[in-house]
Amino acid sequence: MPDSPPLMTVRDLKALEQQSGRAFAAVLLVRKATAKTSRNDSPYLSVELGDRTGTFSFTCFSDTPLFDFFKNLPDSAVVRVEGKTDYYLGRLSPRITKADPLSAEQLAAPGVVENLVEVAPEDPAKLWEECQGFAAGIGHPELRATVQAVFDDIGEAFKAAPAAVAMHHAYRHGLLEHTVHMARAGRALLPLYPEVDADLALAGVLLHDVGKVIEYEGTLATQRSRKGLLQGHVVLGYQLVRKAGLKAKLDADRLERLEHIILSHQGELAYGAAVLTATPEAVFVSMVDNLDARMGMVQRALRQAAAGEEFSERLPGLNTALLTKKPAS
Repeated sequence: MPDSPPLMTVRDLKALEQQSGRAFAAVLLVRKATAKTSRNDSPYLSVELGDRTGTFSFTCFSDTPLFDFFKNLPDSAVVRVEGKTDYYLGRLSPRITKADPLSAEQLAAPGVVENLVEVAPEDPAKLWEECQGFAAGIGHPELRATVQAVFDDIGEAFKAAPAAVAMHHAYRHGLLEHTVHMARAGRALLPLYPEVDADLALAGVLLHDVGKVIEYEGTLATQRSRKGLLQGHVVLGYQLVRKAGLKAKLDADRLERLEHIILSHQGELAYGAAVLTATPEAVFVSMVDNLDARMGMVQRALRQAAAGEEFSERLPGLNTALLTKKPAS
């Protein structure tokens, strides 16, 4: 009986020299399997597999035994695959020759889930403590009470939630990390813009994405919930913040301004904003959000870069590949 190929992570595979035909095995999460049609009208699947170290996609044609297997898998299935390395346009796109679902017993084995689920690189307990410190530092009492009321309501979900399905901070604790990074940047930048009400801006930073705790669901892989699809995190966040503001007896003018930050923080209507930014604080929060979202993509690409790799794969949020090689010292 032939020996089983070595078990590898996505990072291990991407670190190999580009030589086709190397046998490997891996335990991976099926992030999505998208049905497509080729130019000659033949159906195929584009299957994205990944673990906490990265992802890759491979093409599964309809005339292969694995087509029905991947087509009929439930969401967020975990599989053990075997295959051989191959490349398309210089990127890993292996040929998968065997795939088996993991049983509940195998999935419960120590380390399996931990190796599949990407998490924020910073300690979530320390991030949460820092987030609470930013909230406590809001000088206006009713604004501070509004922020605290939201976190009292959703705090546990907020600590663990991702900030996106795929674009930025799209991993466990990613929403918390994104929010704290924005608060750090906001605190540094606010002295440059005295026209911006600091308390209102900081409250907006801390609350701008809270609707995502309702928009997203899933333990292993993130997907949009029913409410997420029907309403979206902008509207869901507005509802959470309005409820908390009324409870805290926040004055009508500040509540409206805070609600406007939530409704407009996406920046453009095409990106999901309900309205365009129309206050100094809304402009500020939207720009800091965009900055950290893009730099979050950069940080993740650098973390996942294989040794010796000069450029990342194309990052949809940046619409380009990223130079990952450091400048010469």
